[in-house]
Amino acid sequence: MTSVEEERPRALLAGASRRWVRLLPWAVAFVLCVALLPTTIVVLTADYGLTGGVAGGLAVAQAAPLLLAVVRPLQAWYVVFVADVAGALALLTVDFQERLLWPFPPMEIVGYIGLCLALGLRERRRTLLLVWLATAAANVALGFVAPHGFGAMGLLFTILGGVALLLGGALRERSEVQRRLVEQETISEAERGRRTLLEERARIARELHDVVAHHMSVITVQADTAEYRLDKLPPDVREEFTSIAATARESLGEMRRLLGVLRNEEAHGELVPQPGLAQIGQLVEVTARARGPVEFTPCDVEVPEAVGLSAYRIVQEALSNVVRHAPGARTQVSLSVTESDPQDGARLTVLVVNGPPPQPPDGPLEVGGTGHGLVGMRERVRLVGGSLDTGPLPDGGFRVAAQLPLNFPD
Repeated sequence: MTSVEEERPRALLAGASRRWVRLLPWAVAFVLCVALLPTTIVVLTADYGLTGGVAGGLAVAQAAPLLLAVVRPLQAWYVVFVADVAGALALLTVDFQERLLWPFPPMEIVGYIGLCLALGLRERRRTLLLVWLATAAANVALGFVAPHGFGAMGLLFTILGGVALLLGGALRERSEVQRRLVEQETISEAERGRRTLLEERARIARELHDVVAHHMSVITVQADTAEYRLDKLPPDVREEFTSIAATARESLGEMRRLLGVLRNEEAHGELVPQPGLAQIGQLVEVTARARGPVEFTPCDVEVPEAVGLSAYRIVQEALSNVVRHAPGARTQVSLSVTESDPQDGARLTVLVVNGPPPQPPDGPLEVGGTGHGLVGMRERVRLVGGSLDTGPLPDGGFRVAAQLPLNFPD
């Protein structure tokens, strides 16, 4: 069933986003068919002198396929092309005035131009070239049997048909190029988002290693020195401490091997101790000196290292966004502890709110950014089981609010 649906031809411009554009080919085909059908009959009978039956048959064969051209323009061309050539041959059997256009009367030329435009919008260059060559060959061949001589006017069929083919082909190729660009931009945007997410996760993993490695090292040292610090340890307890130290060293070694995979060559600075709540004040001070007024409300509370690190990174990213998107804007950074329900326990609230910039920047301060700065914040909050709320403010500013649980295991 799926293969049948995929092979079913689509109407011209069926992929357009606007409804009137999708209906345009049908409207044009209907107008041409309704206008050309009676006109052809009248002109062929009254001006050229064909009988009504022959003129009616030629009119139907030349005009009706224009409706088919909306879906199958090449098949419609076969019918119309044969009908036009047959009409030219039929006109050789009657005596018409020399002023009348031959081999293709004006109404046939109009219908053929519309058909060639539909062909250009659907078929490839090779097909369009073959269609034009067939048109030119038929036009030139009929010129050798012209009843009143053959001049430049007799080539209008070929010239205008070629122009319509060229115009339709150019429009089709331009549409395809734009479609591919949109698809590529969509793919690139998705890849940028995915890359940003992976990079932030790798960075979080590296920082967690540095946090956990410290505690693992402390456990190892305490277990190794227990027999020297504590008197008269039973042999089984001493053996238990030795086992704990060995397990801790093994876990620490595995973490370092994992870090070797995650840490890139430019990440040597991340070997220093990771920042926490105590360093947020310094971060705010540096930002205030460099870019604009920042008010800071600290919170003197002991938090797990992972929570402190997440809070620091959230403030760091929020201030970076202020610098990039609202330089000089007044900013407020506050840390506070809020009591929640007994199950969740206390939470650390990290709030960064900035107003609109004093004046719109002439251009972006950072060119080529990924536009995924909030991805890192979400990953930080998800790491410790918290919540994040971000969004613009009515006055043109921006708000970042994170809730980080303090009962996260250290």
